[in-house]
Amino acid sequence: MKRYFALMMLCGMLAACTTTQKSTGIGTVAGATIGGIIGHQSGKGGEGAAIGAAVGGVGGYIAGEKMGQKKFCPVGGEVFDESVQYCPTHGVELKYQTK
Repeated sequence: MKRYFALMMLCGMLAACTTTQKSTGIGTVAGATIGGIIGHQSGKGGEGAAIGAAVGGVGGYIAGEKMGQKKFCPVGGEVFDESVQYCPTHGVELKYQTK
């Protein structure tokens, strides 16, 4: 029952987060889990979990930032993903959106 409650709390906390925050949280949890498992093999589970959480959090943050970056057309205002360089309608170079 406690695990179910903890899982529901985690889902509830992540539901209102931005893409970057979700990716950072998921990366931290995944990194801590994997680091704890690997660290347990050498008798240092706590240290492995801490290192894994730090590395996973940074990796998740970077991935979330990349996923969240969009470009827009300064003329028409249309929004495109990062891979598009020029507006197909107006032919102008797209600009990054500022957060």
